[in-house]
Amino acid sequence: MKPLLMHPDRDLDPQAALPPQAEDLALDLGLGLLFDAMAAGDAFLRKIAERAVLTSLQDPAEIVYRQEILQDCLRHREAALALYRVAVDALEQQRKIHGMYFFARSPELILHSSVELMEMLLGMLRRLRKIAEENRGAFRSRGFTRFLAMVVAELDEEYLRSVRGRLDELRHERGVVLSAHLGQGGKGKDYVLHRSQSTTAPLLERLLGRGPKTYSFEIADRDEAGHQALAELRGRGINLVANALAQSAEHVLGFFTLLRAELGFYVAALNLEAALDAKGGPTCVPTPLPAGSGRMSLRGLYDVCLALTLDTPAVGNDLDVGGKALVVVTGANQGGKSTFLRSVGTAHLMMQCGMFVGAESFSADIAKVVLTHFPRPEDAELRSGRLDEELRRMSRLADLARPGGLLLCNESFSSTNEREGSEIGRQVVRAFTEAEVRLFFVTHFYDLADGFFREGSDRVLFLRAGREEGGRRSFRLAVEGPSPTSYGTDLYRKVFGDG
Repeated sequence: MKPLLMHPDRDLDPQAALPPQAEDLALDLGLGLLFDAMAAGDAFLRKIAERAVLTSLQDPAEIVYRQEILQDCLRHREAALALYRVAVDALEQQRKIHGMYFFARSPELILHSSVELMEMLLGMLRRLRKIAEENRGAFRSRGFTRFLAMVVAELDEEYLRSVRGRLDELRHERGVVLSAHLGQGGKGKDYVLHRSQSTTAPLLERLLGRGPKTYSFEIADRDEAGHQALAELRGRGINLVANALAQSAEHVLGFFTLLRAELGFYVAALNLEAALDAKGGPTCVPTPLPAGSGRMSLRGLYDVCLALTLDTPAVGNDLDVGGKALVVVTGANQGGKSTFLRSVGTAHLMMQCGMFVGAESFSADIAKVVLTHFPRPEDAELRSGRLDEELRRMSRLADLARPGGLLLCNESFSSTNEREGSEIGRQVVRAFTEAEVRLFFVTHFYDLADGFFREGSDRVLFLRAGREEGGRRSFRLAVEGPSPTSYGTDLYRKVFGDG
């Protein structure tokens, strides 16, 4: 059985390598807060959340497949959590049984531990089937409809009873029935374990029937060598069965391991939804558009990671990017420019992992790759200057960029003066846009922003962070050309006063 709750045609690979830009994305976008909210204190959920968010899907149909499953989980939260708890309980009980038989080496102990493990797993499969039977009519997504139908069909009562019967036989409470051939030197070979007549023959036949002629012998209680030899014969007979049952148990455990990992993503999403709801943050099901369409439209988009730290709802932005290749963001210091940039990057990652987005509505084309270039702290070891470090990071991003990608630049090259920083910025922007990579570029370099503005290209959109009367920040961006000032005097008065 395969859960297939993360992909319609393949299993989730929890050990798959993260993309090379994953560390920078997590750092620049502040995703640690997002992962913590999704984990709700569970280290396993945090790992699953991190891997899912940072590994973007590229097919809109696959994104919609996950969105449908997540909507089912949101509508039937308790049922989804109950399914997840079955998988968690199965793996926790397995660890306890494994600990009890950690040093088991003999075939008999391996068989005994495997029987005990399979009996526990059989109980978990019964729990799983019960939940599936109770909820299969309520879930509507393709993923859950297939999964619950599979559980009910393949774990029917007849099958579970037959497994129960086989496990009872394998306890060998009446001893074992073995057969073997004589090999060279009178040694036994081709040992076979048989089902005991006491469990297969009808009762009347066992009472009145005449069995085959047999010869028997007894081993004296003090004959340690004889008992050891008999134990070895018994071990040879049950060795193949013990290994086969152990493999069967591992197969069932593999199913529960996958189920825990795949449902874990949706449980983490439920945790995040609850955390955002407590903060008054709206969420929506985003619309993923085919890569290369160049469209992006958002309403009420806010930075989810920032919202998780605030006591009041975060301020959202409305924007229709259309087919613009470059979005230049300027305006007042501390006016929400960097926050907006983070909201765009986080929204893309959340959409492309199949989650909801922190907005009233959001639609965008699939980004083939999401890249970020944010300021870094000064190199404490003084191995290189800040500009050198920025250029080296940009060079790595150029290697990772692909047509249809998205690059978010926050005050790039601000470590140098305006003339040099503007010229470097122009060259970088032109190189990436010519490579069909969409850019969101936040800058305080007026020369850079005004240069693009004066070109009058219809492929460039200009946004400016708002400033209200008296210097207050609205934290909203408006479609407006660059201003020659970032209103640094507002910050000066805030710190030092008007005097």
